[in-house]
Amino acid sequence: MQNLIKRIIAAAVVVVIIILAFKFCEFKKGDNSSLDYNTNLIQQQIVNVGKLVVTEGHFSEVVTYKNQQKYMMDMLSFEKKALVIVNADVTVSYDLHQMKYDIDEANKTITILSIPKEEIKISPDIKFYDVEQSQMNPFTGDDYNKINKSVKANLAKKIEKSSLKSNAQNRLISELSKILILTNTMGWKLQYNGKEISNEKELQQDLNTNLKNK
Repeated sequence: MQNLIKRIIAAAVVVVIIILAFKFCEFKKGDNSSLDYNTNLIQQQIVNVGKLVVTEGHFSEVVTYKNQQKYMMDMLSFEKKALVIVNADVTVSYDLHQMKYDIDEANKTITILSIPKEEIKISPDIKFYDVEQSQMNPFTGDDYNKINKSVKANLAKKIEKSSLKSNAQNRLISELSKILILTNTMGWKLQYNGKEISNEKELQQDLNTNLKNK
């Protein structure tokens, strides 16, 4: 009888150990799944913000183009000129697909390694009016290339003085803030430029400093 009781107790202990072992394994499996889920969610968010952050602008200007060809020791000259009307669409963008980052699952930290420089695209529409030329000095493809180059150079100066680039940076900060909000919500940390970013103001300051140095 005593042997039977001992056998029952031993069997019960074995059953309890098996149940505890099963629960422990199930608990560990759940932890790994949660970590994988968090990492995948963060990666997906980074993919979502990895789009072109675009600011668009429109510029107009009027340019008078003149060119003079002289012959016979400058005694004879032939001039050509034209009134040039320029309407240009300009876009300033960041291709965040080129952003480099590192995900440290063990320490629950995302580190932004680098952010690409802004891309400025100028698309001018150039029209000529009041064109004056002669057979000795006609308009050629070289004239149009010079005008196009000059127009783009002038527009680039206007863009630097405008708010287009700062507006694009604000859009950039807005997109990256989505990553910051997600990491804070999930108990992760975001690092950039060698320090931890805890709020949008810090992100803006570090971005402005880094982008100006590029």
